[in-house]
Amino acid sequence: MSVEQFPATQREWHWRVLMLAWPIIVSNLSVPLVGLVDTAVVGQLPDPKYMGAVAIGATIFSSVFWVFGFLRMGTTGFVSQAAGAGDQQEVSYSVLRPMLIAVVLGLLLILLQQPIGWLAMRLMSAGDSVTAVVESYYAIRIFSAPATLVNYCILGCLIGMQRMRFALVLQLILNGANLFLDILFVLYLGWDSDGVALASVLSEYLAALVGLWWLRELLFPKWLRQSVSWGVLLNKERLRALFEVNGNLFLRTLLLTSAFFFFTAQSAQFGVVVLAANALLINLLQMLAYGLDGFAHAAEALAGGAYGAKRRTAFQQAVISSTLWAAVMALLICLIYAVAGPSIIDLMTVNTDVIAVANQYLPWMIAAPIISVWSYQLDGIFIGATKTKAMRNTVALSLLIYVVLALVLIPQWGNQGLWFSLMTFMALRGITLGMAYPKLVKQHEWR
Repeated sequence: MSVEQFPATQREWHWRVLMLAWPIIVSNLSVPLVGLVDTAVVGQLPDPKYMGAVAIGATIFSSVFWVFGFLRMGTTGFVSQAAGAGDQQEVSYSVLRPMLIAVVLGLLLILLQQPIGWLAMRLMSAGDSVTAVVESYYAIRIFSAPATLVNYCILGCLIGMQRMRFALVLQLILNGANLFLDILFVLYLGWDSDGVALASVLSEYLAALVGLWWLRELLFPKWLRQSVSWGVLLNKERLRALFEVNGNLFLRTLLLTSAFFFFTAQSAQFGVVVLAANALLINLLQMLAYGLDGFAHAAEALAGGAYGAKRRTAFQQAVISSTLWAAVMALLICLIYAVAGPSIIDLMTVNTDVIAVANQYLPWMIAAPIISVWSYQLDGIFIGATKTKAMRNTVALSLLIYVVLALVLIPQWGNQGLWFSLMTFMALRGITLGMAYPKLVKQHEWR
């Protein structure tokens, strides 16, 4: 596997971006389908505690695993640069190194499952009957950790190698197996929420095995099968760079998580109805990422490849083409939310009070794609270039301003002040990274 030649014309660049973006968009759209089916399957059981347990358990694992998202992003950056430089040996090692870390971290999560589970249960504070079911779900699902983290590395490699269709098929295998096993275990074998947990575990390992099989020639080429160069694999400089990049991405993710945790905490002070309406709109904010992520991932792969090849013109073309299409997608999402926003809200809840409040603040969601798209794209560019220190610092600065602004505006403007502060945070992420972009280009040794 190797990155194809860089496109020669502007039209070819646009076509490459679209061909890389659409599989990721389709893949992303399949993710909420699994959650919907999980809920629908356990919803057929007579006791509603199982539905609540699956919702809580899924939230625990999505939160825990999201913290390790740096394995996907970091792998993409290093693989795309090595592929762009034409260094096939380093491409292999750029996947093997994070995979070793993924396996170790996954095993640590299993070993530390009791303290992690205890903390999660305390934070969720569900009733006794639901907590008992969540604990059972958790005890099974935690064993998916090594496979889940390895899948992050596989996905990062496929994106870095610009093999987005493989990434799509792998995601469909993962989600398809999950759906099939959900139905088999719960509706036919009667395993309640434990069946949902086991379905997730088995589907993660199936996807990992399929992904490793696809990458077998990359991970274990003839020269590597004959002699693994542990000195190269465990090279101090390479490992230092890997841990620095992934450490910065880890801190950035924690800061982003803190931003939305702060938003939810502040929403709670306005009462249950506003809290529910804000949570509903935050779901819309997360949904827009499904469209924008495709072009951000295209930027990671194309810009990273050009950065590794030290091709300045190709790098600029990758940035311009992917950002242009991301802006088009952002405008399309704005239009969809403007026209269909009220109908989408009606589908998400039947509570008339929540619907009324959500519609009141819907204009923030209509503006959100245009406000947010720049941070998504610049994240992709900086991940491709593995310049994650700037990402960490700009998120930290944006978060600080966001919190101070919210504390000042909420007493005067209420929930409008909270939304204004969150949108300012999203805008600042793009503005501050945009200010760091010229330095990223200037300091690189271009050919």
